[in-house]
Amino acid sequence: MKQILVAIDFSKCSVNALEYAIHFANQIRSNITLVWVDNTSTDENVFSNPYDVGRKEINNNFNELIEKYQPMLEHGEMTFKIRKGKVHVEIANQAKYSDAMLVLLGTHGVSGFEEFWIGSNAHRIVTYSPCPVITIRTSYSFENGINTIVLPIDSTLETRQKIPFTTKIAKYFDSEVHILSLYSTSIKAVRYRVDNYSKQVAKYFDEEDVKYTIASVEAENITNSTINYATSVRAELITIMTEQETTTANLFLGAYAQQMVNHSPIPVLSIHAKEYIRIQSR
Repeated sequence: MKQILVAIDFSKCSVNALEYAIHFANQIRSNITLVWVDNTSTDENVFSNPYDVGRKEINNNFNELIEKYQPMLEHGEMTFKIRKGKVHVEIANQAKYSDAMLVLLGTHGVSGFEEFWIGSNAHRIVTYSPCPVITIRTSYSFENGINTIVLPIDSTLETRQKIPFTTKIAKYFDSEVHILSLYSTSIKAVRYRVDNYSKQVAKYFDEEDVKYTIASVEAENITNSTINYATSVRAELITIMTEQETTTANLFLGAYAQQMVNHSPIPVLSIHAKEYIRIQSR
């Protein structure tokens, strides 16, 4: 049976991610594994309890969560794991061990100097995870499924590698995918490449019987343009690669994928380029 992993620190943020994961798991018929990382011997702060709690209390916290949420999981089993070490490393290790299809992660988001100097702990997990990761903000409420997915297309070769996994999600939820061509330059050859990639995606969706629409935006900052478009069409998910096109604006503000994880009010599905082969084999 499929496996979804949820990073837990018992905060409202991570419990919201769990609730999202349950809705997701019910649709795809998946088990859920909850993971808490004891990082007291490291400099990490995310997913750590501010009090010196013992394993017994952590076990009790997990048992309470499972007692409350297991009845909501329609087809699978909810279990938990406790690991020790750096959070992003141990989440990745557990995802590998469980052969997880997906990691769900709650995030508060960051801004300004916090983003520039510290970076996002959530983005570290996205970067290290061996499988796709959905990051979800604390305030987001999963209510009506995933009706609309925004799929930004840029000029990089990797941009198309998110198509197979996005197709799977679209089929699970009967979603419509918005193929969003991002024009970050006036150079005709680059714009033509983006258009060509979008046409290839549309052809793939036709073959897979996935509903879609095609749109385009002039994108001085591809993060803001993608988020603004997704908000305007009331999308429930944005799908990106962890490595995307870089512009001068993005070099100053931070990597595109990290900006998306930090700032999007809409859940973001991040996929590594190297995931392409493994996803295709499932």
